[in-house]
Amino acid sequence: MNVMETFRLEFNPNIKDKILELLSSFSSDELKIIQEDADFEENKRKLNIAYAKLKSGNEKMYSIDEVDIILDKTFSEYDS
Repeated sequence: MNVMETFRLEFNPNIKDKILELLSSFSSDELKIIQEDADFEENKRKLNIAYAKLKSGNEKMYSIDEVDIILDKTFSEYDS
């Protein structure tokens, strides 16, 4: 299998049809068109904020077992 490269392309909407026509001349083994996630920049921003908090030590981390205990306790409070 060939190694594929990825890059971001910005273009004027007026030339979209021309670009897609050109790109369609390649096989799917040569080129794959990947739609960009519309929320990518916002998700990246949120992830960077969460990572900064984690790195700074201001975020509490829990193990799976700790989360399980917390959830069991919370659910038992509402079971009655």
